Amino acid sequence: MLDETDHRKQTASAWFRALRDRIVERFEALEAAHESGPGSDLPVARFEVRDTKRTAEDGSDAGGGLMSVMREGRLFEKVGVNWSEVHGTLQPRAVAAMAARKDIPGMADDPRFWASGISLVAHMRNPHVPAVHLNTRMFWTPHASWFGGGTDLNPALEYDEDTRRFHGVLRETCEAHEAGRYDRLKAWADEYFFVPHRGRARGVGGIFYDDLDTGDWDADFAFTKAVGEAFLPAFVPLVERRKDMAWSEDDREAQLVHRGLYAEYNLVWDRGTKFGLETGHDASAVLMSLPPLARWP
Repeated sequence: MLDETDHRKQTASAWFRALRDRIVERFEALEAAHESGPGSDLPVARFEVRDTKRTAEDGSDAGGGLMSVMREGRLFEKVGVNWSEVHGTLQPRAVAAMAARKDIPGMADDPRFWASGISLVAHMRNPHVPAVHLNTRMFWTPHASWFGGGTDLNPALEYDEDTRRFHGVLRETCEAHEAGRYDRLKAWADEYFFVPHRGRARGVGGIFYDDLDTGDWDADFAFTKAVGEAFLPAFVPLVERRKDMAWSEDDREAQLVHRGLYAEYNLVWDRGTKFGLETGHDASAVLMSLPPLARWP
């Protein structure tokens, strides 16, 4: 019989996997249904799925996951939807990085960890359709456990009505759980998804949270599930609104330059990228978020 901790891990991991499955199915349906407008003359793409592995420092198996990537599609130029469940021992650099933002007594003496989550980045073919990111996760150590995640919109060509709709869904999701939560998590996203060396945000924002541990695991998990469930209602209507719009060479140029900004952020500043590479997870899965093509002015 599982103890409470193992039951929670198993429950969270299974839910992240189920969310991954639903999003993959929905995205493949969107891709197949794009029968008119720019890109509709291209072959229908499907997700390529492979197992990923994390190798511990001693060479032993330390979990893994699924890497699912669709490339060169009618709607999706590149989209990845990854699920993982990994475990092991945090190395000193990772412990120090975590300690710099979260006080976890005892971690230096017992740096074991377990983590599971889903990570998604979609780079769309049509420059009028925004790129998007989603991540939800649970992290456990013997001393503390918490949830984190968020989603943000990254349009190359901005439409105020798209931004309002995306944020409107997120506001409703957050406020259903706690009054004022949307404003806090939006501000957190504005700070987190900022590109310091460019002095600008990487997109039009969304919500972001980390270290969610209120003492009520069920409530924290329920909120994390709500964020995941809000993703498709927030994003898919924007795809359907913009997917048939014609674009120019200038539009494509703007898209590629914006992708360069996205790549800079993910390679230089993103904590998830750094953590994945430093803890030995599959490098291709960690770098799945990078766009297929980008340009720098």
